[in-house]
Amino acid sequence: MSSTLSLKQLIGELEILESEAAKEIASAENSESIEKLRLSFLGKKGKLSLLLGGMKNLSNEERPLIGQRANVLKTQLQELIKEKLEILKTQALSQILIKETIDVTAPPTGIPQGHRHPLITTTEQIIDLFLGLGYQVSEGPEIENDYYNFEALNIPPDHPARDMQDTFYLGGEYLLRTHTSPVQIRCLESKKPPVRIVSPGRVYRRDAVDATHSPVFHQVEVLAIDEKLDFSHLRGTVMAFLKAFFGDLPIRFRASYFPFTEPSAEVDVQWRGKWLEVMGCGMVDPAVLEELEIDPEKYSGFAAGLGVERFCMVRHGLDDIRKLYTSDLRFLEQF
Repeated sequence: MSSTLSLKQLIGELEILESEAAKEIASAENSESIEKLRLSFLGKKGKLSLLLGGMKNLSNEERPLIGQRANVLKTQLQELIKEKLEILKTQALSQILIKETIDVTAPPTGIPQGHRHPLITTTEQIIDLFLGLGYQVSEGPEIENDYYNFEALNIPPDHPARDMQDTFYLGGEYLLRTHTSPVQIRCLESKKPPVRIVSPGRVYRRDAVDATHSPVFHQVEVLAIDEKLDFSHLRGTVMAFLKAFFGDLPIRFRASYFPFTEPSAEVDVQWRGKWLEVMGCGMVDPAVLEELEIDPEKYSGFAAGLGVERFCMVRHGLDDIRKLYTSDLRFLEQF
């Protein structure tokens, strides 16, 4: 660069530099190229610095004019570089998105389709049958207090069901519910007869784990309260339900005892040549109704409770309840 350039010549060189830089920045293909151009034009030994070296022969009045023009050019080039880098960044991201795009509408390739667990489908089948009989679904909390789980169901403090071997106590008055029967109490507190509800849910007992027992299992509770209900209504409802669920399996009722029903019965079905208990039932004890301020002279009702796991075992011919909790795909894929 000549050191004897006049003011006019320097201005002309700056304009040429501006045009040249703008073209090269616009045609740059990547960030590495942009960095090389930045150093070439704006670095300490870049073209702009070399060009400004010709200012030494200018007068004191001319130098500020060139300095001002050079600063404007420097700012312009910096903005062009910044804009170009943003463009290159956007283009690079677009390319990545194109390469990595997942078509969520495309059919799966080799991924097996899942299905509902047999315990869930069994529960849904049981509920559907009672919905067809005019019942409504009602649910309650799994963490209960002593009143709803025992006292309101006519289970006195010295009853064996309160034994620590049967119940998971959480401290104070709270426990993990041992049956879904507390739901009927909560329902009757807020809704007066006539009532017909079915209550599914998990329950907890301190049972040893074996082929037919688990500390966590599922129950469905059935409750009907109305005027003039008697044991024939209970038996008719249970028989209609069991025949709809199990088909032609023989059914029998056996006298039994539950603190919150009187009279009470256990219901068996004949399965694999033996009688298998599948549910308990009975007429709601008048003491339970009186506790809820329901007149037992006017209203009566029946309740029944069943274990979903046992219904599932009979329906599918299983011999071990533990298979339902192993998450073994070889087992579950059969359903």
